[in-house]
Amino acid sequence: MVQVPLLKNKKRCLFVYDNHRDLITEIEEYIISKVKEIRIEKGVSQLALSQKISLSSSFISHVESNKRRAKYNINHLNLIAKALDCSPKDFLPEKPL
Repeated sequence: MVQVPLLKNKKRCLFVYDNHRDLITEIEEYIISKVKEIRIEKGVSQLALSQKISLSSSFISHVESNKRRAKYNINHLNLIAKALDCSPKDFLPEKPL
């Protein structure tokens, strides 16, 4: 699938995936990237993390894929922080985006 940027500014980035619109904000993109970075640093697979937080085996891969609408909520971030032995604030930027 080809990712085509339609609109990009400081607050949001709108993409089209095969006639399907997906709105991913800059902060959501940042958090997803930080969770992935920490997960990889800790040597935890997507499947293992999904299992540790008692979600479907494909949940983490859906969130990390730019082809899906799945996103983390605050409860997910808390569970992920416990599973990765870090703080939920480790997933947030130091300053507002």
